[in-house]
Amino acid sequence: MNYRHGYHAGNFADVLKHAALCELLRLLTAKDKKLFVLDTHGGAGGYDLAGDAARRTGEAEAGIGRLAEAASREAAPPAVQRYLAAVAAFDRKFGPVGPSPRHYPGSPRLVRAALRPGDRFVACELHPQEALALKREFAGDRAVEVRQADGYKVLKALLPPPERRGLVVIDPPFEATDEYERLLRAVRHGVRRFATGCYAVWYPVKDEAAALFAREMAAFRPLVLSLSIDGLAPGKLAECAVAVINPPWRFEESMREALPWIASALGPGVRSRVAAPPASAPAPASGA
Repeated sequence: MNYRHGYHAGNFADVLKHAALCELLRLLTAKDKKLFVLDTHGGAGGYDLAGDAARRTGEAEAGIGRLAEAASREAAPPAVQRYLAAVAAFDRKFGPVGPSPRHYPGSPRLVRAALRPGDRFVACELHPQEALALKREFAGDRAVEVRQADGYKVLKALLPPPERRGLVVIDPPFEATDEYERLLRAVRHGVRRFATGCYAVWYPVKDEAAALFAREMAAFRPLVLSLSIDGLAPGKLAECAVAVINPPWRFEESMREALPWIASALGPGVRSRVAAPPASAPAPASGA
């Protein structure tokens, strides 16, 4: 309950998951049918990168700051341009924008910007202060339902959605020692109830528990996107991944173009990877 994302907003992990999220939303909203989106760990909604929390770590400078600077010097791939445009649009709400954003949108804000009339969005956050900030962020907005709740439990309650088309974003804080186990149970339960949904699952890659989680997730045949940084001090997050189950058509193509450019823009020692499931990978069992 102590995690506050403000310390890490706009870092390389956010760049990975939010570039992927923007592209998923673009492709999923290309069809006329209504879309349901569930964000199980929404955070505060938006973050001031000039605030004390973000300045204490400086992680945004090495993340969204570098990416925006690189994009101003050379043409970025379309998926990167769209992500940066979404960030700039949020930043613009607070006044004139500079070469690097001061205000950074969390995933709920990126989702909201992509919604069409008739789409439905539920954002969850358990931390009391973060949940209050999230409720204030969307006060009066009937297109967004904010719940101060355990997102894993809400996932069980809301799937399958009546819209029959959905995106489930799962981005836990990984404070609990059993977070990988809880996350895997949530994915299994979600896919069992809503097998055709698209799931975007973020996780840190840092120990054997992460390796075991990745092996178990392989049963769902995800497309796995990752960024890693060489030479960081021990204890610092050096690699993270987003596993996308049931990605929409052309998502993989966009990410194979975008991620190498992102890695290069973030600096020396940053590597990207896009791993598609092998053709022979087993499908998840009906009870998974």
